[in-house]
Amino acid sequence: MNKGKAPLFMVTWRCTRRCEGNCLYCSFNPEFNPKEGIEPEVNTKEAFRIVDQIYEFGSPWFGISGGEPLVREDIFEVIAYAKKIGFEVSLITSGLTFDEKRYNGLVKNEVHTAVSVDGPKEANDKIRGPGSYDKAVYAMKKLSEANILDCIVVTMTKYNFKYLEHIIELAAQYKARMAVFHNLVPVGRAQVNINELAPSPEEYEWAFNQLYDLSKKYEGKVHVNVYAPFYARIVRQRNPADFWDWFMNKYLGKCTMGGNYISVTENGDFRSCGFNEGYRLGNVKNKTLTQCWEELQHSELHLKIRDKNNLKGKCGVCEYREICGGCRTRAEFYTGDLFASDPACAYVPRILREEVSRR
Repeated sequence: MNKGKAPLFMVTWRCTRRCEGNCLYCSFNPEFNPKEGIEPEVNTKEAFRIVDQIYEFGSPWFGISGGEPLVREDIFEVIAYAKKIGFEVSLITSGLTFDEKRYNGLVKNEVHTAVSVDGPKEANDKIRGPGSYDKAVYAMKKLSEANILDCIVVTMTKYNFKYLEHIIELAAQYKARMAVFHNLVPVGRAQVNINELAPSPEEYEWAFNQLYDLSKKYEGKVHVNVYAPFYARIVRQRNPADFWDWFMNKYLGKCTMGGNYISVTENGDFRSCGFNEGYRLGNVKNKTLTQCWEELQHSELHLKIRDKNNLKGKCGVCEYREICGGCRTRAEFYTGDLFASDPACAYVPRILREEVSRR
């Protein structure tokens, strides 16, 4: 299918912000759309153009996220088009809109489907609403029976960070390939509920060490992946011998704002972070994905972000900054500065500890 090796294995299209859920941390809910007069969702023809551009870019996988992708009336038309030209297709759902018709569409098109859930039933339903856990598990069961369940995905909050193994157990029970853990990024509705939801730095530190232990416990059965920049520091400390192979070939949690990521929004905009609604790079209607990627590689801002010498505070002096560097979107939310320290990290860099010991 591809003309050569693409810069990215997958390019994701956030096909809609619409959703039947009301999660406390939702990143992309419509009421937090930051742009006045933003254009609506692309139509089906324009969605085909997005697929074509990802094809020309060379990525072998086409990812679909939301909102809830299954509420788009034309979603299976777009999926069928992507499959026809040779893509592997991945989609994430909450299970809230899961029904027989949508299930059949996923099975027919052999869509690698991820299900998002937020811990055990009590924790999940506090965040997502009563009944949402049962719907998610039902979707897992059906997708597993069809052999298309790909991942179980969770966002860590104060409600669920102590129950991380539950997610991995679900993945093992329903034969998902991977359990994916996101740290909380304060965008969308999470901005309003951040004090209720955000784990403390010390809680994150405990949780990430637990995840490292669980990754070893379930090795060979369920792959555990953590989307959090400072998880790299945890693994470096815990397993220095195998670190670089893991970091280069298996780790998906690096901050993307240094120009190593691009995705497409529901209105066709390209952007360089899966969470940050700013820093748009152009639109599918007047630019190609390949053009935007090339411009991104020469963007003054993104090159500055890529250079970890530009980080400030403790991130700037941390001995792990080259493998971590923190979450730039979270730093911007808390401080107003993209280059400030990530306040979710509990680690005190060696140079700062030495300064204290010399006093």
